[in-house]
Amino acid sequence: EQPRPMPVPRGKVMGGSSAINGQVFLRGVPEDYERLKERGVDVKGKIVIARYGGSWRGIKPKVATEQGAIGCIIYSDPRDDGYFRGDVYPRGAYRNAQGAQRGSVLDMPLFPGDPLTPGVGATENASRLALEEAPTLTKIPVLPISHQDALPLLQNLGGAVAPVNWRGALPLSYHLGPGPARVHLKVEFNWDLTPAYNVIAILQGSERPDQWIIRGNHHDAWVNGAGDPVSGMVAVMEEARAIGELARNGWRPKRTIVYAAWDAEEPGLLGSVEWVETHADLLRDKAAVYINSDGNTRGFLRAGGSHTLERFVNQIARDVIDPQKGISVAERLRSFRLVRGMGKEPAEARNRTDLRIQALGSGSDYTPFLQHLGIASLNLSYGGEGQGGSYHSIYDSFAHYTRFGDPEFQYGVALVQTAGRAVLRLAQADRLPFEFTNFADTISRYVQEVESLTEEMRRDTEFTNYLIREKRFEAVADPTQTYISPTAETEVPYINFAPLKNADAYLNKVAQKFEQAWEEFESSGRRISLQNAKSLDALLYKSERALTSQVGLPGRPWFKHFVYAPGFYTGYGVKTLPAVREAIEQRAWDEVNSMIEKTASVLRDFADQVSQSRKILQPGGKGHN
Repeated sequence: EQPRPMPVPRGKVMGGSSAINGQVFLRGVPEDYERLKERGVDVKGKIVIARYGGSWRGIKPKVATEQGAIGCIIYSDPRDDGYFRGDVYPRGAYRNAQGAQRGSVLDMPLFPGDPLTPGVGATENASRLALEEAPTLTKIPVLPISHQDALPLLQNLGGAVAPVNWRGALPLSYHLGPGPARVHLKVEFNWDLTPAYNVIAILQGSERPDQWIIRGNHHDAWVNGAGDPVSGMVAVMEEARAIGELARNGWRPKRTIVYAAWDAEEPGLLGSVEWVETHADLLRDKAAVYINSDGNTRGFLRAGGSHTLERFVNQIARDVIDPQKGISVAERLRSFRLVRGMGKEPAEARNRTDLRIQALGSGSDYTPFLQHLGIASLNLSYGGEGQGGSYHSIYDSFAHYTRFGDPEFQYGVALVQTAGRAVLRLAQADRLPFEFTNFADTISRYVQEVESLTEEMRRDTEFTNYLIREKRFEAVADPTQTYISPTAETEVPYINFAPLKNADAYLNKVAQKFEQAWEEFESSGRRISLQNAKSLDALLYKSERALTSQVGLPGRPWFKHFVYAPGFYTGYGVKTLPAVREAIEQRAWDEVNSMIEKTASVLRDFADQVSQSRKILQPGGKGHN
């Protein structure tokens, strides 16, 4: 079924910016349009041009559409990954004048995967939406271009000169628009349905075959894909080869090991999402942990995921030796955070036993496992010292990677040693190594953050409204530019965080009791029957399911996790306690208290499940011998 052809827009070109860490760049996210409006600039009926960065690329056309734009051009400014950063390819690693970044622009914060089969597997006979009904398909044409191609467009933008910290590194004066240049933007589409090919290998467990440890990486790429995804995929293949050697010599893991090579990740996580949706009931029952990787370069361990596995990740990191420094990758990362860490990182690196792992937003194949089904997940890689401007371009080649990414493949080996250890230890553990005090500590931080966010918004709103009343904005406006004073914001109401704080306190108490019960159990010499060991494992790994709700997050029910989700207007960037946080950020004050209650309920359910696990370990608990 072929859709009506998308009309070719013709219009004046506009600029867009964004605030990142107090600096404003040309990015095209929601707050940018507010700044444009303050300067009397309206993008309705026009084409916008925005810089890469500041949000996931799909957010830019999404917001442009909401603002009434009829087209969106996204370019790579040399300030971000070109000559401003260092020598460009082929002399150096950075993006040259002709380098353009490809990528999906689906509205994936709504739901990832096949746009025509939301929530169900895209099997051959699946019922499909008509193209015009698919909510995640971008509604306006979008085109990625290089900075060489962006240069004449930006040179012909009129309007006011952009503020200093909006400007990139091209040799021109950055203007806001509109026009006077007019642009003919034409984008062609191929709407054919074609198969995606996942490769799944299963090694059946000997003792607990109904508990699955799943390890995956995608195998598709934009063009050559040496860094993304091959540098991660070769690690998966080497792990699978090594485990295959063990199996050929008669070894069998206690738990079932599943290795997966996902197809069609780049167009929108299609391979993994559709596999997870197709086998959702089976995975809800059997999947214990999913371990993901993607790109990999030389540098420091990067770990994100479920904080119930944070201590486990630290144990692994202490046992892997950094190939450059000859110390553990945990020790090297701790040193990095001590010297170059941001915020609380140096103090925590000095005083906290376990290094924190990051929360996961989206952007890779862990998304359907963690955020749709509530399967505890990890995303592992190395990076920070590999140079590059090759991302999602034709320059992501073997030659580029072996010069600038990981020349001797040392950190590819380190990734095998890290993720392979994780798979084998999970597959062989007498008890799955879920731990809850680190998770409870992390939740306490998130609760404090959303409460602090509300207070900051209240102070900012009061101050802004005061400046508007006193006409202070007009007093400092640049007389050479059109400037419209911002409108007053509604006052931030009182918000009752007590349910969330009470749930947090309950969770911390239960987590401490579980840890104490496990320490007492280990020191007592008591044993537990195999059947009840399986029951304990099931309670532990299904605890992550308790952090989900079948109704999902407001406005996007596919995302069911109430602790981790991609931001509705960040895309890849994570929003923790998302139902509460985004209701506050979007000033949906009538929803905030109900989302606090809902999130508190989810945390209490999680804590109750941890309590059930603890009872099996106590003297006289079921299953003791």
